[in-house]
Amino acid sequence: MRLIEFVPPVPHRLWALCRQMGITDVVVKAAPELTGRPPPWQHDALAGVVADLAAAGLRVVALEGDPFDLSAVKLGLPGRDEALERYRLLLGNMAELGIGLLCYNFMAGTGWHRTGERPGRGGARATYFSLAETPRAMSGPLLEAEQVWDNYATFIRAVMPEAERLGLRMGLHPDDPPLPSLGGMARVFGSLEAFDRAYALAPCRANGVTFCQANFKLMGVDLDAAARHFGPRIAFVHVRDVRGTAEEFVELFHDEGETDQLALFRTYRELCFDDVPCRCDHVPAMEGEGDEPGFVPGYGTLGRLFANGYLKALLAAAGR
Repeated sequence: MRLIEFVPPVPHRLWALCRQMGITDVVVKAAPELTGRPPPWQHDALAGVVADLAAAGLRVVALEGDPFDLSAVKLGLPGRDEALERYRLLLGNMAELGIGLLCYNFMAGTGWHRTGERPGRGGARATYFSLAETPRAMSGPLLEAEQVWDNYATFIRAVMPEAERLGLRMGLHPDDPPLPSLGGMARVFGSLEAFDRAYALAPCRANGVTFCQANFKLMGVDLDAAARHFGPRIAFVHVRDVRGTAEEFVELFHDEGETDQLALFRTYRELCFDDVPCRCDHVPAMEGEGDEPGFVPGYGTLGRLFANGYLKALLAAAGR
């Protein structure tokens, strides 16, 4: 596998730190609220992000997250057809700019959700989730599971053939947390069977999996067996660990969880994931960070420096 990092799409100290860590391939979320540019289905907007990072010595190899508002797509609302056409334009822009991977999710209503922070190792601030502390209802239309599936099928049938034609890969991220519902909204991507059903809608190389270790672990599956189950369908690996269940868990430093990371990385090596990118995912906030404006819990800089050193060691020990 090859190590990449998730970086802001605007100048940030992490850009220089990536170069100093020897990580020059990056993934970004190119949504307009983060870039300060028009949405990335407009070619020049995405090209500008790529150019800025290239000038800093970094190559954008993947996009992650909703690149613009996809509520109409995920909720089946008016404006869906226009949003799907814009998504196809985005895919075309990615192909032209040499961005081969799009990590996406289909969490309707809200994205990945955490309740707050708890003291972690050495006083670090670790993000946690508690279903008991989560509001029982959210604003907007509440969908049943089959309605979410219908909306997902419409999405995949509209965009996956274009991704395949362009030689791109799309990696579906699990629901986070992988619960059957959150805040009254059904969630459907919380099992291996659901991912198999998603693949059956468009069985092609473009239709891949983002193997987010912690979320698959929270599904109660064996991670080694799950990696072998998906095999070449894995397009991206998110490395993180948790303690607890899908209903109540805390996120950990990469070296303190129960997952045998080295054994799992050796499985990735055995499965010949030579060109599959991986990145460290959520990390606790370490001393001196976490209170600055704009800080996103789980994405502290210091924790990622530690995590990337650990991941580099795993890759070396596993034979890359």
